[in-house]
Amino acid sequence: MPTDVTRLFDFPYYQLDTYNLNNAFSTKHNGKWETISTQTYIDKANQLSRGLLKIGLQPNDKVAIISTNNRNEWNICDIGILQTGAQTVPIYPTISKEDYQYVINHSEAIYCIVSDETILEKLNQIKGDTQLKGIYTFDDIKGEKSWKEILKLGEDTSNQKEVEARKKAVKPTDLATLIYTSGTTGKPKGVMLSHDNVVSNVIASKKRVPLEYGNSKGLSFLPVCHIFERMILYLYQYCGVSVYFAESIEKLTENAQEIKPDVMTAVPRLYEKIYDKIILKGEDLTGIKKKLFFWAVNLGLKYEPYGANGWWYEKQLGLARKLIFSKWQAALGGQLKLMVSGSAALQPRLTRIFAAANMPIMEGYGLTETSPVISVNDQINGNFRVGTVGKIIDDVEVKIAESGEILVKGPNVMQGYYKDPEKTATILKDGWFYTGDKGEFDKDGFLKITGRTKEMFKTSGGKYVIPPLLEGELKQSLFIEQVMVVGENEKMPAAIIQPNFEYLTDWAAHHNITYTSNEEIITDKRILDAIQEAVNHCNKNFGKWEQIKVFKLTPDIWSIDGGQLTPTMKMKRAVIKKMYHHLYEEIYRGS
Repeated sequence: MPTDVTRLFDFPYYQLDTYNLNNAFSTKHNGKWETISTQTYIDKANQLSRGLLKIGLQPNDKVAIISTNNRNEWNICDIGILQTGAQTVPIYPTISKEDYQYVINHSEAIYCIVSDETILEKLNQIKGDTQLKGIYTFDDIKGEKSWKEILKLGEDTSNQKEVEARKKAVKPTDLATLIYTSGTTGKPKGVMLSHDNVVSNVIASKKRVPLEYGNSKGLSFLPVCHIFERMILYLYQYCGVSVYFAESIEKLTENAQEIKPDVMTAVPRLYEKIYDKIILKGEDLTGIKKKLFFWAVNLGLKYEPYGANGWWYEKQLGLARKLIFSKWQAALGGQLKLMVSGSAALQPRLTRIFAAANMPIMEGYGLTETSPVISVNDQINGNFRVGTVGKIIDDVEVKIAESGEILVKGPNVMQGYYKDPEKTATILKDGWFYTGDKGEFDKDGFLKITGRTKEMFKTSGGKYVIPPLLEGELKQSLFIEQVMVVGENEKMPAAIIQPNFEYLTDWAAHHNITYTSNEEIITDKRILDAIQEAVNHCNKNFGKWEQIKVFKLTPDIWSIDGGQLTPTMKMKRAVIKKMYHHLYEEIYRGS
């Protein structure tokens, strides 16, 4: 009989009892995939637990993990630490050393496990200002402690009974992990998630997974320090999916062709980049091949699920899939049955085109505070609707407040913010979590996100504007990568835009145009006219008071390192407004 899953470290044991995979996790090192079985995964986790006990780790101690990439070792550490009754504190690798220091001190982490020299270099600059007792590395680094030293201590099995006692003492309601939200303003907040928060979310989400349990492969590359990918990895374990960790986003296509995954998860920006590259390849075609390519694309952009467009559309779609879309599939391994999108709104055109290409993207909705899934589209049960984030998962309750805000109640809702009862009290009221997102249900119970309560603003004329709606429409242009709508208390809305420089460089080459800098690109009349056309097209869908009257382009690529984006690729609106204050002043003051 399979293990009853009530704590996060029960997942590997459930997988062993139910599927016993030879390929539980695989990481590529030096050009070769290194694979561990379910049994090895459990053995290593127990070995680590024994070693951690020997270095004095106590229940409720905190251990930070910082890794530049997803790898087998991360998951072994996660389970090994949790089994001792201690808690994990995953940290984004890309944040500043000052943020490292803040999270480590705020969480009171006493040990830190890091992946490589890059992280270690940053950590070493601030470790003296923390309470860390030790730092261990996954990679072998001269003069540094390796995590293998803890494993070595755990080769002695004499204290396994103590490990079992520690495991038995962990209750489902106990704190499992502190996840520090990247936040668009202020210091990161430590979200307290219990074992039951995440376990309940995995079990409810399993019903939406249209895969062959025990015989499917998943490609993982989103940061596992974020609850989205981490919950997905637990879900894969629960469904018997063999997990392969991509070497990097740059090598995603290459890795996909090697392993031929059935499923992968991504954020909208990545799907946008994949689509942009496909369209550019189509632009390079000539003659009948080019006509066929764009006939298929235009057909795909009209896609509706469940044959809603009628038999003639489906007949054409079958031909398009055979002639054109099959090549898209092949670029990602040829076996993809499902892609999942989260973290931000997915443009409906991408939902349509990839579903038409037989690689459906199931968009979901959730937050770190909800472990994370609240709703998700589900093709197999007839619960797939373009432009929505699907129906609410089991055991989760959602209601829309009079203000339009989405409120959530359920076992997936966090315990609160660590050491911050005041902030917790502002968003957890009478058991309801106030998401800060605005939404509505359609007549069939599909949830649609309509904006953020904090992002909505009034113009000086007293009219409301919802920036995400305008931004989503504008980003449908291949020329626009990022856009922020501004205009609070001003006479009109305007937009600060980061052009899609990667696409524009290829577009320019295709048109025999040479640019020497981004500054040159953003002053080219052809580019300005193309973006003005996109703005005009967008404006047709909005009331006069909402329409974008002026836009300004930035020469910078908005990024995490540049400070414009959070680690989950959300815009830091206050930072962007401050960074491009001169453009804002040009728009509204003419100076």
